[in-house]
Amino acid sequence: MALQFTRHLTPNLRVYDNMDELSAFAGAPQGILDLERELMAKSDLMFVGGRSLYESKRQRHANIHVFPSSVDTAHFKSARDRSVDPDDQRDIAHPRIGFFGVIDERMNMDIVAGISALRPQWQLVMIGPTAKISPESLPRAENIHWLGCKQYQELPKYLSGWDVGIMPFALNEATRFISPTKTPEFLAAGVPVVSTPITDVVNPYGAAGHVEIATSAEEFVAKIDLLLARPKAQWLSAVDAHLAEMSWDKTWARMMLHIASVGAESKSAREGQLV
Repeated sequence: MALQFTRHLTPNLRVYDNMDELSAFAGAPQGILDLERELMAKSDLMFVGGRSLYESKRQRHANIHVFPSSVDTAHFKSARDRSVDPDDQRDIAHPRIGFFGVIDERMNMDIVAGISALRPQWQLVMIGPTAKISPESLPRAENIHWLGCKQYQELPKYLSGWDVGIMPFALNEATRFISPTKTPEFLAAGVPVVSTPITDVVNPYGAAGHVEIATSAEEFVAKIDLLLARPKAQWLSAVDAHLAEMSWDKTWARMMLHIASVGAESKSAREGQLV
């Protein structure tokens, strides 16, 4: 969309960093796909935020590279040290089943309501802003706690008090290409998690046994029961080994190698023209 006010610029290098298939989201701006085609034609280099996006677009650009979501491990790992609960979570009983993120058309509300009904003794802690859906459409029950939006800095304190995390994404056009950043964030926090079968969660996280996969409320309940009973030590060891290569610093360093390479080629071409 920024092309509409940057066409006059003549950069030495243009990078398109594509993190989601935004055209599939509710309320996507008109003409976004035409603008994307123009941007891809103008860009020297393209990054995509997940394997699904890469497979979808790799034939459309000659220099495209996949960089799945990284994680600030130190920030979220602080959740493993049980601290004092935030005020609005302190009086919520255990087991606590938690979610954090934007609450919009990408969430399967039937799964949330189903978990609540099947296990009324569990407490569902839901953190995040509501967008593009009516707050009145959210499932309501005594054991569902919609705590609203929290600051990034606050998240580890909430996660430290959760027994299991959930990612109850709907399977629709808006989630077809997502690579949820919250997946490695849950894992870094030491919170076992159950997700619907989002492609970029199933592979690599589900395939490696780091995340449990479920498609219905009944399956979510069965997987959560399993995680509540499972010792964490061996799972955490495998998770930490996986996350060791996923820092934002390492991702940025790999991106810079591509940027430097294209930049060097552009400089050589310019110098050749001058000669």
